[in-house]
Amino acid sequence: MASSRMVPPKDNGEHSTTKVKKHKSDPEIPITVAISSDIFRGPVINFAKALKEVNEALTEKYPKSRELFEVLLISDNSPKSLRSTISENDLDDLITVSEEDLTALLQRKKIHLFLSAERPKAEEALKMGTAAAVICPKKMEALPETQAETPLRIAFDGDAVLFSNESELVFKGGLNAFLRHEEEKAEEPMNKGPFKEFLEVLQKLQRKLDTKAIRTYLVTSRGAGCAGYRALKTLRSWGLETDEAVFLSGTKKGPTLKRIRPHIFFDDQESHIRAAFEAGTLAGHVPY
Repeated sequence: MASSRMVPPKDNGEHSTTKVKKHKSDPEIPITVAISSDIFRGPVINFAKALKEVNEALTEKYPKSRELFEVLLISDNSPKSLRSTISENDLDDLITVSEEDLTALLQRKKIHLFLSAERPKAEEALKMGTAAAVICPKKMEALPETQAETPLRIAFDGDAVLFSNESELVFKGGLNAFLRHEEEKAEEPMNKGPFKEFLEVLQKLQRKLDTKAIRTYLVTSRGAGCAGYRALKTLRSWGLETDEAVFLSGTKKGPTLKRIRPHIFFDDQESHIRAAFEAGTLAGHVPY
């Protein structure tokens, strides 16, 4: 990854930062992504293909490694039709169809990410400690059918996604209260949010590959002052980073997402989810 640099703010209020740091190694286990079958189409298939590309890069460099993406496609019906779609997209080695109950699956197996069309199921997964998001099938219809598979590009909001919702609760008291809070707490890292562990896994794979096969982004409404500083300090306190951190100071996220073109973007605010889809980006709502 690139060395530290600060890009001056653009006219739209956007700040961008890149940085680098090491992190401890963990045992090798598969990185499991569970997806509800009712959203397995177009953009989600593109996301799965991007995961497969990472697997191929990992297998080439580490032929015996178990630390690969695997996708469990959770189906309530028509598994035969799903298997046909999987084969048509050459994803047989990546995807397994499962008819297991979600709760039983989460109790039995480590799931690193769960994508669903149903908010209650995503909320259940979050309560059990799994990164989870809701994807609206209807909104997917307007998205491009195909997208470049490499590199795998994943973008995250900060508060209530990578970080806890502590600061968002303060923000409800007004912008000035939020800015005072962030200035007072600038040197104090935030608590982890539901997607911290998923970013951790992605970064571990990045280090193993030592290539740009995976790109991660922090796209936040925070400004580049104390609020942005605290976000970066929190990531660094965890030994984590993103390839790029974009501090939008309350401006719209759509233009940034259009530039980045992530395979998926995670945010807890419905307004940002709508903006992402309008910008042609698959977005998962985190009901945290």
